[in-house]
Amino acid sequence: MTTQQLTLYNTLTRTKEVFVPIDAANVRIYACGPTVYDFAHIGNGRMAIVFDLLFRLLRQVYGPEHVTYVRNITDVDDKINARAARDFPGLPLNEAIRKVTEGTAAQYQSDVTALGCLDPTIQPRATDNIAEMQGLIGALVQRGHAYEANGEVLFAVGSMPDYGKLSGRNLEDNLAGARIAVDAHKRNPADFVLWKRSSDNEPGWDSPWGRGRPGWHIECSAMSERYLGQLFDIHGGGLDLIFPHHENEIAQSRCAHGTDAMANVWMHNGFLQVEGQKMSKSLGNFYTIAQLLESTDFGGRQWPGDVLRLGMLMTHYREPIDFTVKRLEEAETKLRDWQRAAQGATLTDSDGPDPSIIKELADDLGFHRATVALDVIAKKANRDGGEDAKHCLAATLRFLGFGLDTLLTSEAEAAEPPHLAAAIAERLAAFNAKDFARADAIRNELAEQGITLMDSKDETGARQTKWEIKR
Repeated sequence: MTTQQLTLYNTLTRTKEVFVPIDAANVRIYACGPTVYDFAHIGNGRMAIVFDLLFRLLRQVYGPEHVTYVRNITDVDDKINARAARDFPGLPLNEAIRKVTEGTAAQYQSDVTALGCLDPTIQPRATDNIAEMQGLIGALVQRGHAYEANGEVLFAVGSMPDYGKLSGRNLEDNLAGARIAVDAHKRNPADFVLWKRSSDNEPGWDSPWGRGRPGWHIECSAMSERYLGQLFDIHGGGLDLIFPHHENEIAQSRCAHGTDAMANVWMHNGFLQVEGQKMSKSLGNFYTIAQLLESTDFGGRQWPGDVLRLGMLMTHYREPIDFTVKRLEEAETKLRDWQRAAQGATLTDSDGPDPSIIKELADDLGFHRATVALDVIAKKANRDGGEDAKHCLAATLRFLGFGLDTLLTSEAEAAEPPHLAAAIAERLAAFNAKDFARADAIRNELAEQGITLMDSKDETGARQTKWEIKR
């Protein structure tokens, strides 16, 4: 636990603000998790990594026991519901949904764990909160913010004077292009569904408004209130969720409770594209986290979770990210250098990160500046007598969610080729004798064997050489 002051960019106010928790003894954060119809893609991975880093930072500043992190699992979805009713017709709907989604939910958990993410404090499922959703909808109807029409319960956006504050959209913007003919039962074309009726051949739950299922937005309003209260500290998710999902969450929660806010700070990570193009199945550049970890579909090789994590964090979380093979190769090189510098350190549970790293992260998760500080620590750790720096580097890497030897213990680097030390020594002697042709020849011979040499200078200016197996 530290006394570091945090500043975070708040999407709601469009400014970077000093973070003041509602209750420092229980800092509360909610992030929108995956819909477990299928395996999670790398955009889902970026969101998980960003808010895991925030979770780690909050735990460091306020103490692990004083932070509650909720990341939901959306398992109420028309595709999921239909598959559950088709494949398990004899089971209650919740049980059938659980059977349909247990594989994809388990895969998501395995994926984000491989990306270095801690388990959230709570991971609620939408199917376990149907009663809470119905309670919220009932409160909205009673307060005059929702109405029944054509078998649906709809939120009346016109009942909320400042609807659209998060996204900056007013009602006129929302009406533009609305399909009036299709939505003729709505009082306002911008009104959105809270509860929709299920026909006899569609799955659903009993409710005061008839058998049906909830709209998407009401799920997170219900789960965040149940586990964090009517007002909490931070709500997070991807930039694509600002409108309509987060805008509608705010509307539902505030109007149901008569409060001025749902969360004090709203944080959103930027979009992700792949090799300069928007990720799309039609373009053939849509990748799941599991694909990157387990197949050679991207860049002709598998990628360690630590490398994917660093590749994501090397761009500031609010900026768009171009996910490329080159970026991952750069991340792998940097991470391997850090791990080599930290090799041999022995840590205890109480060993914490370097204060300089916390200072950089405390400024709106400034991870890029933190990597510069890590490079400085690694340089000190590589010097003779740099044991304190080595220990500090290892503790900091652990805090950031990186393994200490994940790359160094790979099969390729498990053992140094027996001739390598002699070849490097011969090349160094050639350099000292100014026989540069021989030095280059040795480098080329090793390159043909898949061994890359990397030259640098130590603090005295003397040449030193590191190596790695070229993939």
